[in-house]
Amino acid sequence: MINSLRVLIFLCFVSLITSKSFSQATGPNYNTAIGFRFAPGGVTVKHFVKSNAALEGIGYFWKDAFRATGLYEWHQQLGNVQGLKWFAGIGAHIDFLNNEYKQEKNSGGAAAGMDGIIGLDYKFTGAPINLSLDWQPSVTFIGESYSNSSWAGLSFRFAF
Repeated sequence: MINSLRVLIFLCFVSLITSKSFSQATGPNYNTAIGFRFAPGGVTVKHFVKSNAALEGIGYFWKDAFRATGLYEWHQQLGNVQGLKWFAGIGAHIDFLNNEYKQEKNSGGAAAGMDGIIGLDYKFTGAPINLSLDWQPSVTFIGESYSNSSWAGLSFRFAF
């Protein structure tokens, strides 16, 4: 985790010293953003592949497991507020369960399933900051069988 934090800090520094990246990141739109996600905790990277479509990767860390999630998201302008969009998407995840979880639940070491996401995304004009608030329900059906509809998250990202 500390190595991931070092990589994140290095990427933020490189984009700050690159004038092209910084000038683009201060407008109401962005191409790529990297940062932290809260509830549950993790790291997130979002990259727009079209003006209204993005790929997002999320790595979640919690007591019993690590989850890697990949999402395809459709974004649309919300009202007349510059930089504010709503989005929805679909994707998949894989869970890597630790020994404590496996012993408690009598389960295997990995599980996989599908995810949905819906939320709001705001890019501050004049600053390379992006905030996202969303709800991400998921169903796990490979290796384990459970669903989770309680994950709502706040992401804070550095845009470049």
